[in-house]
Amino acid sequence: MAKSKVAFVCNECGAEFPRWQGQCSECHEWNTISEIRLAPAAAKGSSRLSGYAGEVSAKVQTLSDVSLAEIPRIGSGFKELDRVLGGGIVPGSATLIGGHPGAGKSTLLLQTMCLLAEKMKVLYVTGEESLQQVAMRANRLHLPNDKLRIVSETSVEQICHLAQQEKPAVMVIDSIQVMHVAEVSSAPGSVSQVREGAAQLTRFAKQNQVAILMVGHVTKDGTLAGPKVLEHCVDCSLLLEGDGDSRYRTLRCQKNRFGAVNELGVFAMTAQGMREVSNPSAIFLNRGEADSPGSVVMAIWEGTRPLLVELQALVDYSQLNNPRRLAVGAEHNRLAMLLAVMHRHGGVQMADQDVFVNVVGGVKVEETSADLPLILAMVSSFRDRPLPRDLITFGEVGLSGEIRPVPSGQERLQEASKHGFKRAIVPKGNLPKTAIAGMEVVGVTTLSEALELL
Repeated sequence: MAKSKVAFVCNECGAEFPRWQGQCSECHEWNTISEIRLAPAAAKGSSRLSGYAGEVSAKVQTLSDVSLAEIPRIGSGFKELDRVLGGGIVPGSATLIGGHPGAGKSTLLLQTMCLLAEKMKVLYVTGEESLQQVAMRANRLHLPNDKLRIVSETSVEQICHLAQQEKPAVMVIDSIQVMHVAEVSSAPGSVSQVREGAAQLTRFAKQNQVAILMVGHVTKDGTLAGPKVLEHCVDCSLLLEGDGDSRYRTLRCQKNRFGAVNELGVFAMTAQGMREVSNPSAIFLNRGEADSPGSVVMAIWEGTRPLLVELQALVDYSQLNNPRRLAVGAEHNRLAMLLAVMHRHGGVQMADQDVFVNVVGGVKVEETSADLPLILAMVSSFRDRPLPRDLITFGEVGLSGEIRPVPSGQERLQEASKHGFKRAIVPKGNLPKTAIAGMEVVGVTTLSEALELL
């Protein structure tokens, strides 16, 4: 009889060790290594590959013979969710939705499933909440609940068996961290359980053409909990972000095999559940009536659409030996780089000043088009001179002080024109080929030119 082997795996990063130890040498976390039992190894000489002479089930063909028919998609009922997914839910796909506790993952999926149940067969599997809790939430949100099929189960084998009987088109797993596989001896939520459970559910989705939406937990750092292979095996990975004191939630796509990544969907958490925001620029431009120094509106690009957000900067004399540099919604390292560029090529010295930067609305800006707005906002606060309220700006700043163009400049200016902006400072390479009615667009090539315009 084959002897089962034992392995020691870190529950945080998934690293394997030959023996137990108190601290993981990979992620440096304490008391996260647990023992798991591996399946018995096959007997020597019993491999199916040895002496195999059967028929091959897979068919080898050329790439030109593959059908290019468009994959049919299922509309979720939310345009913002369909946008992030690349046009809708793809049959046979596995989608992972993560987010902090209270972000609205279960609420969004429950609303989606209740809408889809009116026109197709769906199955909602809850492992964290009881059936009564889910029913109470549906009644509180006034959702149609007479056709939604729901079950409370945590065994992956039982879920697959029930799904074969029900034959749903879409199935929700809430959540993957509480599911367990009978063959794995570790506790639910461990690295091995999450890995095997997600692999079996993904395999079931591919074989039966069932679209599976899995809810995933996040760590204190905001990343998806569990092994990294969890994000590799799914087709689409979404992250629902939002502060606890804000009613707005942003749904960002991190991986999508059926569409573009870095798409952004905006929702509002209300008493009736999640409501999509069709014009997100309007909620981020709710500015005060009085002009204040250090405030400027920039046009960023999220996925396939422009987004107008307000950037604020506060520059004040520091009482400390080491002035503070704090950036909320922007990259801290890029802020330090722009301060050096501004000193070298703009002649503005802020070495003895505290600099605080904030992107209004909780938006996280990751692209370089926010360089020029950030510099203009800091200079405006430092000189105590407010910028025009009808000014829009964007552009990348290089280390030699040059202003570089960014993609989709024409679309950014058109979005700004729709919201009533009359003036724009943009890179010279982003000047529109055709004039935009009612907007004065000025192109700059260096940082000194941009500062002279102020």
